[in-house]
Amino acid sequence: MSDALQHVEADPRRLLRRRARRAHERGELGKAVQNYTALLKNDPGNFDALHGLGQIHLQNGQLDMALALFQSALKSNPDRADGFFSLGVCFHLLRQIERALASYDAGLRIDPLHPELLNRRGVAQLELGRPQQALKDFDRVLETKPDHFDALGNRGNALLKLNRVAEALAAYDLVLRHAPEDVQLLTNRAVALRRLDRPQEAVMSARRALGRKPDFAQARFVESVARLTLGDFSAWRDYEARWSVGLLASQRRNFAAPLWLGDAPVDGKTILLHAEQGSGDTLQFIRYASLLGGRGARVILEVQPELKRLLAALPGVAAVIGRGESLPPFDLHCPLLSLPAAFGTELATIPVDVPYIEAAGDDIALWRTRMPRQQPLVGLVWSGGRVHDNDANRSIRLSAFAPLLDLPDISFVSLQHDVREEDVSFLNAQPSVFRFEQKFRNFADTAAVIASLDAAIAVDTAVAHLAGAMGKPLFLLLPFAADFRWLRERQDTPWYPTARLYRQTAFSNWNNAIADLGQDLMRNQIWATAHKLSA
Repeated sequence: MSDALQHVEADPRRLLRRRARRAHERGELGKAVQNYTALLKNDPGNFDALHGLGQIHLQNGQLDMALALFQSALKSNPDRADGFFSLGVCFHLLRQIERALASYDAGLRIDPLHPELLNRRGVAQLELGRPQQALKDFDRVLETKPDHFDALGNRGNALLKLNRVAEALAAYDLVLRHAPEDVQLLTNRAVALRRLDRPQEAVMSARRALGRKPDFAQARFVESVARLTLGDFSAWRDYEARWSVGLLASQRRNFAAPLWLGDAPVDGKTILLHAEQGSGDTLQFIRYASLLGGRGARVILEVQPELKRLLAALPGVAAVIGRGESLPPFDLHCPLLSLPAAFGTELATIPVDVPYIEAAGDDIALWRTRMPRQQPLVGLVWSGGRVHDNDANRSIRLSAFAPLLDLPDISFVSLQHDVREEDVSFLNAQPSVFRFEQKFRNFADTAAVIASLDAAIAVDTAVAHLAGAMGKPLFLLLPFAADFRWLRERQDTPWYPTARLYRQTAFSNWNNAIADLGQDLMRNQIWATAHKLSA
């Protein structure tokens, strides 16, 4: 035996560390813990022992203990990039994303090309809404490790967020050649395919994932959305998988009262219908409230505060509560987007008794004193909230509407509650657009203005749903691969009989849709259609 080897064998700390690592690598965690613990008795600040124990606690889901151990390890040796990697992963699992990012940054200051640190930092950047920075991190990983398939798949996620959907699909397909049964990749691929308006293929990709893992909620949810896009309303049942996916999972309501999905009588019962997503979703699906009233239920609505005054007088509803206010007792509850499943809705049985929302007479009278006298008057909405997942596609710069705003004999009323900074100067230069955004208090005011209009032109926002729910002639501009509720290749929608759809034919190009709408305006077809639909 050499002198060097004799020295190693004679040092109990090195022997314990080697035994602990070997047991850890073999998955013999109990034995690893024994050796790491023994090592700490001899050397209380030993980085490897503290870090190893932290990794075992991390594997076991004991995140608080793991966090404390990683922090102690780095206090002992702050120059270990692997320690900052583990600390970042722990913060990430605790959903402390900013702290995770700071940990990855600290590790990269020690080892700037560490592939795992770069990859995880990219994931954190994505979760913080910074896809461009994330893409740079994934590209740096792939420069030195082109076969880093996790980074390649994550690169696809960043490209999807950046609306470079075809490139995202190519990234997923490349990884799937090496991991053809990866359920997350198959699901992400399905998302990309639907965004490319290829819903049949999206269904197939999601079903491949479900064949591998039948209880994978995200794949079930994505598949249901693709099927709904195709008009398969049996998918409303599978749409319930949304409560186990992403942000909605954290917003699921856990009431003591049972969830109602149409499988129990409601006669004589008090049922709470509660909003769950955007204001537009509430306005679209609130139509089911009167159907429950017709079955003998006492209906209570919980809605977004900005909708409370508008919906206060909704027929068949006993009470309207603003979200955040105290709720009265109730026997059953149902989220609004679960109502189509609860009622077994099919395309032919969508409740279309419009108008089902009306503005208050006093509000209409007040707003008519502020409205211009010009006729015809057309409401205009060109952008929605920036926080919407698909805002980059659904919102339009106001300048793109210039061909419409220059048409003679038509005046426009802005129905925007907020005007984006990039649209202000163009809007200020439009004499044909009347503005009220500083006077809008909530959607009751918007409804009062819509009641005095001849028609509304809108992108896919809550105001579009309001105009449709009021039975106002609605001319709706939809992005490429529009939201599932608008189906495909239709100029009408079964949800709003007074709506006409103008669809984008390619990403970022609204010219054709706006030109078609302009032609209808010039031919006065918009008015003929409006009177026909309103009759």
